[in-house]
Amino acid sequence: MHTLILGERVPIRAWADPAEIEPQAMAQLRNVANLPWLHGLAVMPDVHFGKGATVGSVIAMRDAVSPAAVGVDIGCGMTAVRTSLFDHDLPDDLGALRSRIEAEVPVGFARHDEPVNPARVPGTGGWEAFWSRFDQLHDGVRDLRSRAARQIGTLGGGNHFIEVCLEQGGPESGRVWLMLHSGSRNIGKELAERHVRIARSLSHNRNLVDTDLAVFLAGTPEMAAYRRDLYWAQEYALRNRATMMALVKGALRATVPAVRFDPEISCHHNYVAEERYDGVDVLVTRKGAIRAGSGELGIIPGSMGTGSYIVRGLGNRESFQSASHGAGRRMSRNRAKRLFSAADLAAQTEGVECRKDAGVVDEIPAAYKDVDEVVKAQQDLVAVVAHLKQVICVKG
Repeated sequence: MHTLILGERVPIRAWADPAEIEPQAMAQLRNVANLPWLHGLAVMPDVHFGKGATVGSVIAMRDAVSPAAVGVDIGCGMTAVRTSLFDHDLPDDLGALRSRIEAEVPVGFARHDEPVNPARVPGTGGWEAFWSRFDQLHDGVRDLRSRAARQIGTLGGGNHFIEVCLEQGGPESGRVWLMLHSGSRNIGKELAERHVRIARSLSHNRNLVDTDLAVFLAGTPEMAAYRRDLYWAQEYALRNRATMMALVKGALRATVPAVRFDPEISCHHNYVAEERYDGVDVLVTRKGAIRAGSGELGIIPGSMGTGSYIVRGLGNRESFQSASHGAGRRMSRNRAKRLFSAADLAAQTEGVECRKDAGVVDEIPAAYKDVDEVVKAQQDLVAVVAHLKQVICVKG
């Protein structure tokens, strides 16, 4: 159940203990709650300080949207698929399977030498129509088409990952799942940054407490241009994950040829959707939150050593039919690097085939909240379908 926090214009509906929300994040929530266009604000249990708006917040606005609140990784999200395999079907050498996945999917700043052939991504059509809209995007990204095309099917760095997981408990215990987390790569970042600058320059945003909350207003050319680019980037992110998953499936199939796959589960957690609540049409920004409409499947990942959850939404309209996007960070990347070593990372990821070097110490499990507690805090938002634990984790 949620707690109501007094806001300037509307109460803040929090599925997190207000006493445990860091002061910087609480200040951001109050700034959002003071926006004149706000219809409602819901706070997920993974909430933490972000840029402009907190990560783990659901912002419903009337006739307005804040590009910085959406963030620079437009359409970032998750995809998971259950396989026909069980743990005993996997090879003894998980390192070789990890290497095969890394050979198929470029990580970090890397990209494919040539765009991935769409024929390798079954079930995802419309590629020609999708790319035909590229020339309509912001003028500043026109020379990035080749790079964007070669980054389709790439992971990126930071908290993005590819995992091979095992289901925990119940009759399906040991069932193998594939899971990945990524977004719109460089093209989403480039589009977002250009529109954030435009929003900050508009006269109606000059008196805002935080210029990172600058908005576009409905009926203006700036809003039309942003929504055009936003929806294209959200589709790019979806296609990126679909392409990556096809490549990861191929890597697993090359290792275990008899494998079969269930339909994929995919969800954005940095995006905007047009929805209706309380008889009002609103633009809902989920910044580090997933949609959890009644019966809808979603994914709530933990950190690289703790596991994840497949969930089914309960359609709770108090949260604007939303749930958390993950465990959520409990400390900044810089603090994690100061507090922990590569040896700590190795200890906390024992039993997981993954990087254990200083380059990913900022992703150490101790830098994240307890995903089990985060899921328990939203039992009125989602029901657990499956609890997964990774045995392979690929990071950039």
